[in-house]
Amino acid sequence: MDLLFLPGNAASRQSSWAAGHGNTVSQFRVESRSCLGRAENHVLHFSFSCSHAVCIFYLVLRALDTIEDDMTISLETKVPMLHEFHSYLYQPEWRYTESKEKDKQVLEDFPTISLEFRNLAEVYQDVITDICRKMGVGMAEYLEKKVNSVQDLDKYCHYVAGLVGIGLSRLFSASELEDPIVGQDTELANSMGLFLQKTNIIRDYLQDQLEGREFWPREVWSRYAKKLSDFAKPENADVAVQCLNELITNALHHVPDVLKYLSRLKNQSVFNFCAIPQAMAIATLAACYNNKQVFRGVVKIRKGQAVTVMMDATNVQAVKAIIYQYVEEIYQKIPSTDPSSNKTQQIIATVRTMSLPSSTIVSRNHYSPIYLSCAMLLAALSWQYLSAMSKASEEYIQAGEN
Repeated sequence: MDLLFLPGNAASRQSSWAAGHGNTVSQFRVESRSCLGRAENHVLHFSFSCSHAVCIFYLVLRALDTIEDDMTISLETKVPMLHEFHSYLYQPEWRYTESKEKDKQVLEDFPTISLEFRNLAEVYQDVITDICRKMGVGMAEYLEKKVNSVQDLDKYCHYVAGLVGIGLSRLFSASELEDPIVGQDTELANSMGLFLQKTNIIRDYLQDQLEGREFWPREVWSRYAKKLSDFAKPENADVAVQCLNELITNALHHVPDVLKYLSRLKNQSVFNFCAIPQAMAIATLAACYNNKQVFRGVVKIRKGQAVTVMMDATNVQAVKAIIYQYVEEIYQKIPSTDPSSNKTQQIIATVRTMSLPSSTIVSRNHYSPIYLSCAMLLAALSWQYLSAMSKASEEYIQAGEN
């Protein structure tokens, strides 16, 4: 499950709290030995009134994902658990103590999480329950089903990431921080999740191969190789990159929806929360495009580059400029002999039209020293947030053991 919308990683796979939650969180830190407290620490880097609901949403989905990932649970046990997991939110004593996964504490401490869930406003409970139910059904479907077609890829990404985007959007609207259309337009919210998840799947080719997982659709890779694992062989580097470029081109088709979604957001913290992962994703795709290193290791953008992106992604015009910069970088790297070159050029032309730099964007060179210092602090906190969320579950467990 991809929680990059709520930043994290899994291609298997926010700031003060709302008034009245302070004592509850402190109590949580004692009772659940930091299980929720540590999630709250990361959520604190953003400021909106439904942050408590967002935090519970994250932990509930993390628990669901832990069941799905646990290979020691038989299918006869796992499938009913996934289908019924949403109902456990209303069972005060339900917990699961037999998991062998590293994130097992969220299942062992589930009564604490479900208690806080039941203390949420009913409108938030309804959103979380609905998304949890749909995701559980989708996870059960893909326990044995492989990603064969591009349509399968979109469906899988919808279950594990698109639904996260839809759920968050509905929470934003339910809190009245954003207009109702943000939560109602599920197509755009779904695209936000799909763009992030496809980026993870593309970038994590080698890691997934080493762990025995395959998410690149057979419909695409079978035109370039007999087996997906063949791309890791040096003699197949050229065709591997061609397949990579085709998948990146597919992912870029979500960018217009991303821009439309972000253009609707009014709350600054919600905007930052949503925009930063999307900006990081386009930078990651630019680094991966036509890059053989994807099949040799993990391609990462530099920390300094990441901080710059996070500092800049504070309004829709700035995000458009970031996207324009990185699609231009991709455009400059398109090989004339690449089978997908025409399609790549076409989608880049569309994105260019939507993201032409605006003359109203102010250069950081014109910021006051005080503003720049604050921006640097925000960027540093955001970088810590983005890095730490992918390791949050490990931290929960370590805190529990201590």
